Amino acid sequence: MSSASVLGFDFGTKSIGVAIGQQITGSATPLASLKANDGIPRWEEIEALIKEWKPDLIVVGLPLNMDGTEQEMTQRARKFANRISGRFGVKTATQDERLTTADAKARLFEMGGYKALSKGQVDSMSAVLIIESYFENLY
Repeated sequence: MSSASVLGFDFGTKSIGVAIGQQITGSATPLASLKANDGIPRWEEIEALIKEWKPDLIVVGLPLNMDGTEQEMTQRARKFANRISGRFGVKTATQDERLTTADAKARLFEMGGYKALSKGQVDSMSAVLIIESYFENLY
């Protein structure tokens, strides 16, 4: 399992950030931001990503309230993870993502100033941080 690849998703109702990570390095790279229609992605885009990257695991960010309680988006992200698992037969996990959007913006700003802060880039960088925090929690 040490060379496992992980596909990460930052679930949103309009956009879903995607990143790929390697457990051996504990790091991840932003891939894309997929359009969603009220939380429903184009499943063929997700299927294409799974076929291309052949992940051992898919990690979906779980948006919780700051006090750790669940909200409507938490349930929707969990349902999204369950649908991926059921549809593509890939093992899925969820990861607390309470601070990832702010962290993603800070990291992108460091890399490229305001120009780097497009919505798609923030979403895919959030997916990177979801994967990296998942790896950190493994150790």
